[in-house]
Amino acid sequence: MDLLWANRAESAEAAVTARHLKPLWHLPGTHLGVVAWPAIRRAPHWHYWWQAHLLDCLVDAQLRDPQPERVTRIKRQIRTHRLRNVGRWVNAYYDDMAWLALAIQRAAGVTGVDRRRALGTLTRQLTDSWMPEAGGGIPWRKERNDAEPPFFNAPANGPAGIFLAREPDWLARAQQMGDWIEATLIDPETHLVIDGIKGGSLVRAEYTYCQGVVLGLETELALRTGAQDSARHSARVRRLVAAVSSHMAPGGVLKGAGGGDGGLFGGITARYLALVATALPGESAADVEARETAGALVLSSAKSAWDHRQSVDGLPLFGAFWDRIAEVPRADGAVATSVAGAVNESEVPERDLSVQLGGWMLMEAAHTVTVARQAR
Repeated sequence: MDLLWANRAESAEAAVTARHLKPLWHLPGTHLGVVAWPAIRRAPHWHYWWQAHLLDCLVDAQLRDPQPERVTRIKRQIRTHRLRNVGRWVNAYYDDMAWLALAIQRAAGVTGVDRRRALGTLTRQLTDSWMPEAGGGIPWRKERNDAEPPFFNAPANGPAGIFLAREPDWLARAQQMGDWIEATLIDPETHLVIDGIKGGSLVRAEYTYCQGVVLGLETELALRTGAQDSARHSARVRRLVAAVSSHMAPGGVLKGAGGGDGGLFGGITARYLALVATALPGESAADVEARETAGALVLSSAKSAWDHRQSVDGLPLFGAFWDRIAEVPRADGAVATSVAGAVNESEVPERDLSVQLGGWMLMEAAHTVTVARQAR
C-alpha cells in the first residue's frame, strides 16, 4: 500500500483546509476557498474556476481516504458555490462551467449526492454552444459584442469534452470535440496543443494545461469508443505524452506557470497524466511506454515539488514552480485579481489558492499512480 504519497496528499489537503477553507459571509454550513493566504479582510474576487478545482481536490481526497466528514465538505462546497454565484450554476465563461460540471459529476459519482439539475443546466450550456458553422468548437466565453469573433480554445473544449465523454448520451459530441482539436489546434512540429483560434487566426501559445485536458479527453475516448476509434484516440495520447515529455518537462519536472490562473496549470496536467498512466487501454509496447512515461512525469514532478516546499506550522506550502524553493508569502502586497477574464498572480505567487491547489492535485496524482503501479 502507498503510504508515502498518501501521507503527502493528506498533508496537502490539511494545509489547504487550514489556510483557505472558510465560511462564506460568516454563514453557518457554508465554505469556499479564500483566494489568498495570508488572507486579507475582503478578497477582491472569488474566482469561480478555482473553487471548481477545490471541489475536484476534495473528491480526490475522498477516493484516497473515504471519510464521512469530507462528504459533508464536498456537499457544502457545491452548495456554497451556487450561493456565492448568486444562486446560479452558470457564468459567462464556458471553460469555468466545464470545470464545475466535471467536479460535480465526479462528486456525484463518489458521494452519491444528487445534483442532476445542476449537471443538466451545465450540460445544456456546454452542448448548446457548439459552433462548427463558426469554426468551433465551443467558445471560451459568451461574447458581449456580436462584432467580435468568438475565441475557440483548448481550455474550454478539453474539459467540456472530458465531461461529455463521461455522459453516455454525449459521447459522440465529445468525440467531435476531440476531432476538432486534432484538426485545428495541434502544432505540426512539436505535436503540442496550442491555445486556440479566433477569427481564423491561430493563437499559438502552448500551455501545460492545454496538454493536460486533451490527454484527458483522448484517454476517455480511447476507453469509451469502439476498437477502431479507440486506436486512433490512443495514438493521439501516445504522441502527446511524448511531446509533453520532450517540450514541457525539463529534467522530468512539469513547467510552472506562476501564480494566478497559472498556479493550476501544472496540477491539471498532472491529473490527466495520471489518468493516462492508470487508464490508457492497450498492451502494445507503445501503450505501455506512454503509461510509464506519463506516470514517471507525475512522480518526478511530485518529488521535486515536495523537496522544494516550505513547511509552515508543520504543513506544506508549495511553490509556483516545482523545481524552485517555495517562497513563504507575507500578509501584505498585491493579491490575485481578475483582468479581462483571467486572474493575475499575487505579488508572491505562493499566496494564491491556485498554487496550493496545484500542489495538492499533484500529490493526489502521485498517490493514484503509485497505487496503480503497486496493484500490477
